[in-house]
Amino acid sequence: MRRTLTLLGVIALLIGLVWIGQGSGYFPYPASSFMIDQSPWIAYGAGLALVGLVLVWFARRTSR
Repeated sequence: MRRTLTLLGVIALLIGLVWIGQGSGYFPYPASSFMIDQSPWIAYGAGLALVGLVLVWFARRTSR
């Protein structure tokens, strides 16, 4: 359970960071993506990254 939560948290964090990068235009890949330079994706990415951090924190806090 702990490993699964950590893995899900890390994946959510990485996807959130990609969404932030695409929404802000710093990571314009693929070039035809609808998310590039669209500010709502910055907020969605930040929310998902926060959820990922909470999952990792919770997984590390639970007893082994």
